[in-house]
Parts: sequence; structure tokens; C-alpha cells
Amino acid sequence: MNAVRWSIVIMSTGALVLALLERRFAYDRRPSLRNGFFTDLIGYAILQSWLLGILITAIMDFARAHTHVRLIGHWPLGLQAAFFVVTHDFYIYWFHRLQHHSNWLWRTHEAHHSVDGLDWVAGARSHSLEILINQTMEYLPMILLGASPLMPAIKGTISALWGMYIHSNLDVRTGWLQYVINGPEMHRWHHAVDTGQGRVNFATKLAIWDWLFGTAHRPEKERPVAYGMPELRYPRGWLRQHLFAFRRFD
Repeated sequence: MNAVRWSIVIMSTGALVLALLERRFAYDRRPSLRNGFFTDLIGYAILQSWLLGILITAIMDFARAHTHVRLIGHWPLGLQAAFFVVTHDFYIYWFHRLQHHSNWLWRTHEAHHSVDGLDWVAGARSHSLEILINQTMEYLPMILLGASPLMPAIKGTISALWGMYIHSNLDVRTGWLQYVINGPEMHRWHHAVDTGQGRVNFATKLAIWDWLFGTAHRPEKERPVAYGMPELRYPRGWLRQHLFAFRRFD
């Protein structure tokens, strides 16, 4: 079984495990199937991921054919993975923060914040332009630095699993680890209406960026009032949500 198939098996298993854990250890008690669940699962997690995978793979193949650098290919796989997890997470923190302060970038990010209830598949709702930018920035350095051919599959699997985890409806408490490693207990506040379109907790995998740069928000007793953008009548369906990003500015 090749690396891509292993990646699909691991991600599917992770999704199933999280879905089962949500039923037993739910943070928010609500019906199992929230509004837009199947749009996120079929439209974003499956179809969009498949189509963008083809496009991004073509970009990577072109870059690989014109790149002959092998700077880190001799590193152990674990060290390569750690290097790309940390560096890409640092980039994502700042790009994500910029998205919340730029009217233009917010248009391709607001789809992600339109989900009115978090669960393991909610994180998949992201505009294709946003995914195209971030995944190109995720994988292209691997090609340019001569990483192992397995690294895109390894890093992609880590990113997908962690994205499902931090958006999951799990009532977890990680204690002091939440100062270093991000989880749903902090990330749900990024999607809460209480925090004004997510002006806090921009980190993805490493919560340390939020603590270092003053954007951490971790109340001990309060609970989010609601999630999403109730002030905006956001359309349903993958295509309408994509087109909605190109509406005129007021």
C-alpha cells in the first residue's frame, strides 16, 4: 500500500474514532447531525479535497521536475516531519491572523467561520482558494528543500488529523500541555461569537504562538454562547458558499 493510501486509511480511522468519542464525551450536547454536516463532509472533506489534491499534486510534480536540491533529504523522517510541522505552523499562525484583519483575505476565510456548531468535520469547511494557498505553502518547501518523497503524505496526514481534533466537539482538558499543544478547549473560542469573529487563538497545532504573541484566550469557567456568524445570512451548499466570497463589498 503506497503512502497516499496509508494516509487515507489513517485519516478515515481518525475521523471514525473522533466521531465515536464525540458521542461519549461531547462538550456541547446537541443533535448528532448539525446544519451543514453533509455539505462539509461530502462537498468539502471529500470532493473538494480530492479535486484540490489533483491540482496541488500537479503543482508539486512541476516543482519537483525543476528542482534538484537535496538539502534535508538525508535527515531522519521524524526530524523532517518536526521541522515542517513547526515552520508551517508558524506561517499558518501569522497568515491566519492576517486573514482576520484583511477584508480581502477574510472573504476566503469566512466560510470556515460560518459553521454554527463544531465537530470533527467542521474544520473541513474552508474556501478552496484558502486551501490552495495554504497547502501550496505547506508542500512546496518540501520539494524545494529536497525532503523525502514520503513527507507530503506524512505532513498532510498530521495536518488533517490535527484539524479534525481541534474542531471536534470533545470535552477534553489537557492542563499545562495547552500552553504548548493546541486542542479543542482553546480553538473553540476562536469560533465563538463571544470573541468577535475569532480575534483570539489563531494557532493550529502549537498553542505556544498564541501565548508568545498575546492572542491566547483560555477562560477556565465560561462556555461559548454560540459559534459561527449569526449576524450574516450565510448560504447553504458548497457552490453558493464559494460564490458568496465574491460578493460586492458594502
